[in-house]
Amino acid sequence: MTYRNDAALDFLATRRSHPPKMLREPAPDRAEILRLLTLAARAPDHGKLEPWRFVVLERPALDRLGPVLRDHVLGSGQDQAVADKAASAFASPVIVAVVSCPVASDKVPGWEQFLSAGAVCLGLVNAALASGWGAAWLTGPAVLDETFGRTHLGLSENERLVGLVHLGSRGETPPERPRPDVAAKTSWLE
Repeated sequence: MTYRNDAALDFLATRRSHPPKMLREPAPDRAEILRLLTLAARAPDHGKLEPWRFVVLERPALDRLGPVLRDHVLGSGQDQAVADKAASAFASPVIVAVVSCPVASDKVPGWEQFLSAGAVCLGLVNAALASGWGAAWLTGPAVLDETFGRTHLGLSENERLVGLVHLGSRGETPPERPRPDVAAKTSWLE
């Protein structure tokens, strides 16, 4: 092995998402967000299709959409506690909505393009964490209900939200959580 990046390995071994309720102001500014998105866009992308895009939700949009999401969740038959929890996620300083926008391709199936958008989400979280920001990739009602993205974020019929990446300054360090027993989840073929 001719190249090893111990700092990157240490980062990956200790990285920890910061839940939205632990994020604080200030949020990264637009220039910093563009830098983080540039790093995230280095995700695997078979065919160089770039089958994803970003919608950055700044404070005014989040303040406007929080109550809309609460009403949307209530309108779908959920109770007040579920609706309040959904809306509270929009209290993050800034959120990047990662959108899967598949490209017609004979070589790259749609599911693979969707995975590329998921890789962008993880890349964005890791870029933010490595830059000293707090970050978390979540889904929830705004992502899982496809009509919310179309109605309120301008998604087209063939697009789908992959995740909401919450960004802000780090508050407390979240406690470590149990990690999987990788050996128990691994099989070997010879």
